[in-house]
This record gives sequence, C-alpha cells and structure tokens, in this order.
Amino acid sequence: MKRRTSRPGADPAPGPLRRSLPLLLQTLLVVALALPAGIAIAPAFLGPAPCGTAAQTAPPWHQVPGALAPRVGAGGTPDGIEPLTDAAPVPAADTLSAQLNETLKTDGAGSFTGVVQDALTGAVLFDRSGDTARVPASNMKLFTAAAALRTLGPERRFSTKAVAGAAPGSVVLTGGGDVLLGSGESVPGAVLGHAGLATLAQSTVRALQDDGVSAPLTVLLDDSLFTGPALNPAWSPEDVAAGEVAPLFPLALNSARFDPAKTTGPRPQDAAMSAAEAFSAQLSTAAAAAGMTVAPGVVRVPAGADGGGAGTRVLAEVQSATVGQQVDLLLRTSDNYLAETIGRMTALAAGKPGSNEGAVAAVLQQLEGLDITAANLRAADVSGLALANQVSARQLAGVVRAITSGTDTRLRAALAGFPVAGLTGTLGDRYVDAATARGAGLVRAKTGTLNTVIALSGYVVDADGRLLVFSFIGNGLTPGAANKAALDRTASALAGCGCR
Repeated sequence: MKRRTSRPGADPAPGPLRRSLPLLLQTLLVVALALPAGIAIAPAFLGPAPCGTAAQTAPPWHQVPGALAPRVGAGGTPDGIEPLTDAAPVPAADTLSAQLNETLKTDGAGSFTGVVQDALTGAVLFDRSGDTARVPASNMKLFTAAAALRTLGPERRFSTKAVAGAAPGSVVLTGGGDVLLGSGESVPGAVLGHAGLATLAQSTVRALQDDGVSAPLTVLLDDSLFTGPALNPAWSPEDVAAGEVAPLFPLALNSARFDPAKTTGPRPQDAAMSAAEAFSAQLSTAAAAAGMTVAPGVVRVPAGADGGGAGTRVLAEVQSATVGQQVDLLLRTSDNYLAETIGRMTALAAGKPGSNEGAVAAVLQQLEGLDITAANLRAADVSGLALANQVSARQLAGVVRAITSGTDTRLRAALAGFPVAGLTGTLGDRYVDAATARGAGLVRAKTGTLNTVIALSGYVVDADGRLLVFSFIGNGLTPGAANKAALDRTASALAGCGCR
C-alpha cells in the first residue's frame, strides 16, 4: 500500500464553522508568528509572566489581537511579545497527564507514545513509554534541521557555478548543493528560485565575451559532489514512483519538481540533467543576443575527469537562499528531497562523504552535542521516509527543546519553520473543528505521516504562559483512521492548559 509522508489530512469542518474560522485563524497568526520574535528579547523563551488582572478570562498571549498589523516600537521595529520570564507556573504533572490520557487514544489498532517537558527545566510532565523506539516518519527531519544549523550555520549558502572547461567554448555547469534553483532569473526575496539559471546564463555570456570567446559554446554537467547510490535502498520503490523522493543530485530545479506549483506526483528521475538542459536553453537565448551559438545537448562529465573544469576559471555563479531559510522550508512543507540534500551537504561540511551513509552519520554525530542520548536510535535516512528509522518521543522532545531554549542559539533559525496549527504548512488544514480550535494559531509542530505511522513534535505556550515541548508518536495504526485528530486534540489540550 502506498505510503505518503507528512501530508495534512484533516477532514473539512461543517459549513458554518468552516466559514467562521478563517478570520479567527488569520488573526491568531499574528500571535503564532510573534513567538519566535520573543526569543530575541528573552533567549530562555519560557513564557510571559502571568497576568495580574483577575478580571481577564484569558491571558494576553492567548487573546485574539485587536488588529492584524503588528505593533511597531519607537525604533521602527516590531515589538514582538512582552518579555518572557520563568515566573509562569509549571503545569502539575498529574493534572496534565490526566487530561492527555483522555485525548491521546488511538482510533482502531496501534498505540501512542509521548513525552511533554517544561522547556526551561526539562522536567517531564507527561511520559507514556517515552523511551520506546518507534518509526518517527517525517519527525526525523527535526534532527536533520538541527544538525544542518549546527554544522553549516544558518547563514550558509550553496553556489551553482558555470566554469570554463578545458576545451575552448565549453561551459561546465557545476552543482554545489542548491536543489531549489529556478529556471528564470534569480528572485532575491524567494527561497525556491532564489538562484535562477537565466541569471547564471546571462552572467556566463558576459564573462565569455570579456574572455573574447567566439567558438560555438558547449554545455557540460558536473554533478559529482554527491557520492554513493542516488537512491537509498531503504526507500520503497512505490514511494519513489509516487514522487515522495527521487534520485539525489547536488543541483535541481524546484526541489526536483517539474512544476514549482505542483508539490505532489512523480518527480524527474535525473534532476541534475533537467537543470542542465534548462541552463543550456537559457544560455542559448543569452548567447544569441550576443551573436554566439550553443551546440545542442548536454554531456555529463565523469567524476574526476579533466573536462569537469576543476581548477579552471569560474565564469559566473548564483547562490541559494540561506540554510536557515531552506530549513524553514523543509520543516514547513516536509520535503523529503530537500531534507536528504541538506543532510548530504551537512555530511560534506563535517568532512564525511556526501552520501546517505555520510548524512546519517553527520546527523547522529550532532545529537551528542545536544545532549540527546542516541543509544537506541536507528537511522536509515535523514528525511523519515524509511520505515527502518527508530526514534523515541523523548529524543524528539529533546531536539525541540534544544531548538526552542537550548544554549546553541543557531538552532533558533528553525523556529519559524514549524507549521502553525490551522494556518501554515502541513498543519494548514488541521485544527479546524471545535475539539481542536483552541490550539489553532498556537500549536507549532512538525508532522509525520506514513501508512500506519503518525507523529507530532513541537512546542506551545500554555494558558499560564509556560513554554512546553512535546512529542507524540503513533505506530501500528489503522490506515485511514482518525488518528491525526487525537494528536491535534492532545496538542490543543496543552495550549489551553492551566493545569495546576
């Protein structure tokens, strides 16, 4: 049976409720998106101090804002939320556990494990077999995101280059890890399409003119940055055929999609050659305007071949969006191809091979620096598509805690990528019924979905102003059953908790 990762799947709410929610969720987005801004004010990110006004029925950070526009301070920058302190009360574990045991129930077969922790102290407030290793689905991407931010850094960019080949007029398109290339001109404000092949082609022609090149141009492709099999043997052929992933290359258009507007369905099986052919077409257009010609076809350069342009002059290059921006995208959309590419780039930066094995080793190595015990963790890939992955809820809650309130502030770059309940990414069409509405706009969590697996790991500021991190994993579930609703009800219970 076909498996799909991290696809939002909540059923539509009844008509009147469905129609009334968009405005509420739109306004709640201001609150949700304000949370990361508060970290810049208080690195501990613990939750605002409790309100002292008894007449209020809900604390300020849980009230719908009166206007969509954020407040602007005297310096012209958004104020964000009020300073966060450690004065907010910690939920009583017994009271919280009683609530979650009522919501965290499977629909049909299987079982849930879970952990809830106080972000400041790490105190465990809820623990249901939290150390049991389970298939995490796309929650595996949380480890990949953390490892990339620690190893590469959030400001790192990847370069796609056109270099002068050994033969006169030869241009070698060289992949540097950017699989979010656009076919047109570069779009500086975008993540997908930040670097454009038309811009690269135009700059290449100008450089060739400066060099006095008049010979017909030929295009070569060097995609040798990655090593090992392009497809992980742990992935199901059905998932590959469905487009959940594709053979990995160090350059691709639209995260290896035919159309940037279509994020489902089969992917190109040679994304590097597709990108090279698009570059050749753009080079032909730019060259024609300069009175030059481009020979048809693209030739792939064998790894290590002299014609690959190693050590020769860089004619032009375009740079990707930052690693931080790419991490946001892969968390929000749960893109397996992008996650696996980021994993291989992390491996190369760590001095390991740019292969699946190198990516897994690089990601697991970083967990040690986050004080996450990985003794029982098993990783077959870094996207979570493989059923051979084994991770505990405690390990996932640990990485969320490191991202929200750990000592390595580079990880804060991942916060905006967590989907917002009812509003963005893979949670965009969930939290739309009465049972989960109190979590809409407040819960921020990474989803994970395979055929009999679902997971949800993230963070929320509760009704008392305490930051909580959580992870819930369901395995052995009945396919098609309403188990996502159980996770959403449980996360919503955390958001509304005043559990003393």
